[in-house]
Amino acid sequence: MAITRRQLLQSGTLAAAAPVLGVSTGLPATSPAAAQAATSEPAWRHALSLFGDIKYPADFKRFDYVNPDAPKGGVARMISLGTFDNFNIAVAGVKGSIAPAAALIYEELMAKSQDEIVTEYGLLAEAASHPDDFAWVTYRLRKEARWHDGQPVTPEDVIFSIEALKKYSPMYGSYYRHVVKYEKIGERDIKFTFDAPGNRELPTIVGELPVLPKHYWEGTDSQGRKRDISATTLEPPLGSGPYRIKQFVAGRSVVLERVKDYWGEKLPVRIGENNFDEMRYEFFRDNTVALEAFKADQADWITENSAKQWATAYDFPAVTEKRVVMEEFPINDSGRMQGFVLNLRRDQFKDARLRRAFNYAYDFEEMNKQLFYGQYKRINSYFEGTELAAKGLPEGQELEILETVRDKVPPEVFTTPYQNPVGGNPEAVRANLRESMRLLKEAGYEIRDRKLVDAAGKPFTVEILVQDPSAERIALFYKPSLERIGVTTSIRVVDDAQYENRLRSFDFDIITDVWGESLSPGNEQREFWGSQTADQPGAKNTIGIKNPAVDALIDKVIFAKGRADLVAATKALDRVLLWNFYVVPQFTYGFSRYARWDRFSHAEPLPKYGRSGLPSLWWYDADKAARIGKRS
Repeated sequence: MAITRRQLLQSGTLAAAAPVLGVSTGLPATSPAAAQAATSEPAWRHALSLFGDIKYPADFKRFDYVNPDAPKGGVARMISLGTFDNFNIAVAGVKGSIAPAAALIYEELMAKSQDEIVTEYGLLAEAASHPDDFAWVTYRLRKEARWHDGQPVTPEDVIFSIEALKKYSPMYGSYYRHVVKYEKIGERDIKFTFDAPGNRELPTIVGELPVLPKHYWEGTDSQGRKRDISATTLEPPLGSGPYRIKQFVAGRSVVLERVKDYWGEKLPVRIGENNFDEMRYEFFRDNTVALEAFKADQADWITENSAKQWATAYDFPAVTEKRVVMEEFPINDSGRMQGFVLNLRRDQFKDARLRRAFNYAYDFEEMNKQLFYGQYKRINSYFEGTELAAKGLPEGQELEILETVRDKVPPEVFTTPYQNPVGGNPEAVRANLRESMRLLKEAGYEIRDRKLVDAAGKPFTVEILVQDPSAERIALFYKPSLERIGVTTSIRVVDDAQYENRLRSFDFDIITDVWGESLSPGNEQREFWGSQTADQPGAKNTIGIKNPAVDALIDKVIFAKGRADLVAATKALDRVLLWNFYVVPQFTYGFSRYARWDRFSHAEPLPKYGRSGLPSLWWYDADKAARIGKRS
């Protein structure tokens, strides 16, 4: 299941499990749904889960981690990096730069809890139903679900949404590739049919569908012009969520206002959330400028991704006086791979020995010491930070899975635990560079006049493409190491639009990319590493992987029948990806860093899989605000 953006394990009282995998009806035995369950028709269910355990019963009042009495009011001022020229989420990532606030005005069919792994409860939909083989799912909309103009949310809206998102968004097109049919089968019921049975994740990922208003997009704007769902727009769209766009300055700011008559205010999945009257997003092109704005009290909190800035830049008086709070929140909801991507569409990167040589040239330990104050650790897995990461040698069920692709994977998969080279001192660095040169020689390269050349004497040159100063710092540190093995290296810094265009046309040698991984990987793995997306513009397979063993293991992940199967299949996939050296793994940090002006409160404790819970679980605390003084 893709990471959105938000994923999730559980504790507490569990609802009774239904006889099908990963589902609980949570309904009284005398209810109509219970009677339906006694027939051949699948039961209607208030919640869906991949693993069978559902914490909250059908009559739950709220999530445990919210404050149901949280005061409503106040303003939250947030920082966004970059710019925007689009409010249309259907073409996000394809045309223009989307304003992140745009997604917050829409509701999805279901809402995830933040104290469980991938469990969804009804939001726009009041219930869902699917058979034991997961061949289809039906969602039933709530009667009370409304757009901000008062019109009801209808099955026609849902069908319009999935058609538009699949057609115009590469991300959604890939995510919902296996949803091949959608039809209205009742006044409020929509049935989604899949291309094959057995894909346990499909009913839940359909629940993540953001629903768009058909009547709005097929209507006309204030100038009488017909709206176009395939085009960018700066007209504030019609939504159904707790916020609407109040005002904006193109490319610079967006203000959301809380919808006072929001239809879902009393739903169990919304009690205690969305407490601010306004949320203001200010856009900055540079993190350094954003930090100065935060210090000047022009924003209420900032997410800090720079280890250097976290260690050195927060020494201003408000921190000493404890008017500004610095906090780190553990990342329990996801893992990640971040690395230098070696574009397999370039002939020079097709040899795995050469790709491995590039890893031996990367001295992470020295970079960590010089640039990051020793805060980071090296990534050793495509699922770093989760139980899904491969460790040691394969055994048990993982080994059985790998045996099915033995003839298609490097032999080291079975004989050698994967480990990145370790540098950090001159002796280790020299040894790593010697191994790098050995691998390059095996791959047919040699040094002539201090330049790496192929058998025909052609110099090996690469360009590292970057789009922001933080990525440029990392590339600049890597550049001398590559030049020590004879690789002529240049670094090209481009703006966001040019960067996106070059990625979409695969016009790069090396970039840095990041893949967020949920605790329940599934269909998104095809978009990340599957052969069918290697040549698809806009897909996350920026590496260009076309590997039948990887494809087969992705299917093992997607069609796993239980948690143990899923973990074993994911570890097998991880191991094969690692031993093909598709990326030079970089680094990670197991916490999210936040600094905030101390004007806010939240319920205790925060949910295990919700990180900071900002902004949805927090509220403006007037007493705290009075103690630290007025905003600037």
